[in-house]
Amino acid sequence: MQSRQSLELRQHQQLALTPQLQQSIRFLQLSAHELELEVAQALLENPLLERQEEYGSVEQDTIAGDAIADEHQDQDDRWTDLGYSGRPANADDEPTRPEAALAETLQDHLLEQLRLTRAQPRDCALVALLVGELDENGYLPVPLQEILATLPPELDVGMDELQTALRLLQSFDPPGVGATSLSECLCLQLDSVRAGGLRSEGGAGKEVDDEVWSCAREIARHHLGLLATGNLKRLREALGCGEQTLRAAHNLLLKMEPKPARDWADSMADYITPDVLVRRVGKRWVARVNPSVMPKLGVNALYEGMLDKATGSPELLAQLQLAHGLIKSVHQRFVTILRVTQAIVDRQQAFFEHGMGALRPLLLRDIAQELELHESTVSRATKLKYAQTPWGVIELKRFFGTALQTDDGASTSAAAVRVLISKMVEEESPKKPLSDSQIAARLAEQGVVIARRTVAKYREAAGIEPAILRKARAAIEPR
Repeated sequence: MQSRQSLELRQHQQLALTPQLQQSIRFLQLSAHELELEVAQALLENPLLERQEEYGSVEQDTIAGDAIADEHQDQDDRWTDLGYSGRPANADDEPTRPEAALAETLQDHLLEQLRLTRAQPRDCALVALLVGELDENGYLPVPLQEILATLPPELDVGMDELQTALRLLQSFDPPGVGATSLSECLCLQLDSVRAGGLRSEGGAGKEVDDEVWSCAREIARHHLGLLATGNLKRLREALGCGEQTLRAAHNLLLKMEPKPARDWADSMADYITPDVLVRRVGKRWVARVNPSVMPKLGVNALYEGMLDKATGSPELLAQLQLAHGLIKSVHQRFVTILRVTQAIVDRQQAFFEHGMGALRPLLLRDIAQELELHESTVSRATKLKYAQTPWGVIELKRFFGTALQTDDGASTSAAAVRVLISKMVEEESPKKPLSDSQIAARLAEQGVVIARRTVAKYREAAGIEPAILRKARAAIEPR
C-alpha cells in the first residue's frame, strides 16, 4: 500500500491581538491604584506624556467624567514586591494636618514589630503577606495552601517557609494574632500565659497553676464544643480533673481575648476610592466616572509640534505613538467600566432603593449580551472596581449572583439570601445560636426554600462560624 502526499490550501480567520488591544485589555483588568502606578511609570519613561491636572478644575473634571458617560462606543476591549511600605505620596493628596495624626492600625502595629526582628528579607516579605490577609478579628481566614497557590512558581516558596512565617507572626503582640481558628487563638494566648505574658486574677505577679493551665489548654484544643453546652459534669469527666481545677481553668479562659484585634477594630478598614459614583437623577439611578480616579493625560504640545514641523527621530516618533496609545487605552478603560456599571445599575435599581436584600439574580452573561461584549471583558471591568452607592462602597462583582426560586414562583439572588442569614445570626441569642437547619426552616417561612447544606455554604461565604463555635465564643467572651 502506497501513501500519497499532496498539498492543500485552507483559508481561515484568526484574530490577532495588536499591541494597542493588548494594552487596553490589560488596563481594563487593573484596579484604580494599579492603573495610577502604571500611569506614573509611563510618565517617568515617556517625555512626551504629561499630566494635565495642574491646569484643570473641578468643573472640567466633572465635564470629563460626563463626556465618557455620553459615549456609545462598542469597542471590545507576580507577584508584586511583598514589601510593607505604605502608599506612596501623591502630589494631589491634601496635606496632612499635624494635629490630625492617623490612628495606628493593627497592620502598622504588627509590621513595626516585624521591622524590629532579625528575620531575613524573604521571611519578612512572607510575614507581611500574611499580615495583609488578616481579618478584622486578627485571624488568618485563608488556608496557607491557598496563599501558597497564589504565589508565582518562580519564587520557589515552600509550605515550610510559609509555616515559619506564620509562627513568627503568631509570636507578635497582641497574643493570639494570626490564629487560624478560635481554638488556636486561645492556645496561643495560653502559651503566652505560660511564658509569663499574662497573669491570673490571683494578683499581680502570681503565676497560673500548671494544672489549671494544662486543663484550660486541653479545653481550648479539644473541648470547646462541650464547654459551649454548659455541661460541666461531662466536661469534668472528659478531662479527668476536679471541679475546682475545672472552674479555675474556665475562669482563665474567660480572661482570654477571642478577638485579638478588638482594640484595632475601628482602624482595620481599608479605604477605597470608588471608580464610579451612582446617584439618583430624577426617578432613575445613574452612574458617573469618579473624576478623582481618572488620570488626565496629554501629549506635550511643544514636543508634538516640533515633530510635526520636522522629521523626528524614530525613538521620539515611537514615544509619541506610545503616548497616544496609552491615552486611548486609559480612556477606553473608563468607557467600558462605565457602560458595564450603568447596565448593572439599570438591572439593580431595587438594590439602590432598598439595599442588599433587594439584589436581583444577575449573571456576567446577561450584561455581556446586552452590551455585546465578551463575558471576560465584563469580568475584567467589574473585578476590583468599586461603586459609591447609598449603601456604601461596593465592588461591582457583588452585584452578580445566581437565582434562587421562592415558593411563590419568583426568584431572589444568592447575595440577598446571605444578607438574610447574616441578619438572623445577628439577632439570635448568643446562648442559643441558630443551627443551619433552623436557619433553613426560617428561610422557608419567608418563602426561600433551600437545603441545609446550601445554608452552610452561604454561611461560610459570609464568614459566619457554625452554631457550636458561635456558642463557644459566647461562652468565653469577656463579661
